[in-house]
Amino acid sequence: MGSFLSSLLGSSGSPSEDSPSSSESSRVSTFHSAPRWQLHFNSVKESPKLMVIDFSASWCGPCKFMEPVLNEMAAKFTDVDFVKLDVDELPDVAQEFGVQAMPTFVLVKQGKEVDRVVGAQKNELEKKVEKNRC
Repeated sequence: MGSFLSSLLGSSGSPSEDSPSSSESSRVSTFHSAPRWQLHFNSVKESPKLMVIDFSASWCGPCKFMEPVLNEMAAKFTDVDFVKLDVDELPDVAQEFGVQAMPTFVLVKQGKEVDRVVGAQKNELEKKVEKNRC
């Protein structure tokens, strides 16, 4: 069934292959379509695993600053699912999560928000990931 959904959505790869990342070894998944994002979100809703959603924009300077930071955290916290969404590509998802500034990092467990960091606050984000990953 997975191959059927993939063919329906126009890709034979996994969601993390939705686009190349700035770092080939990055563990940060990027989504460019609402259906692919919804499939991923629904697949992790039942999991106790922490998911960090980075709401950013290509034109946002602080977002660009946080990109390597997010890649480093993804390499460090291998038990956490890191996802990057562009608010201009997925405005409905950003609205659903109440995103009003970029970057906004929403920490989700079992489909529910458990914490959030607004702005390029590296230390604050790392503290909240550490706190919520267990």
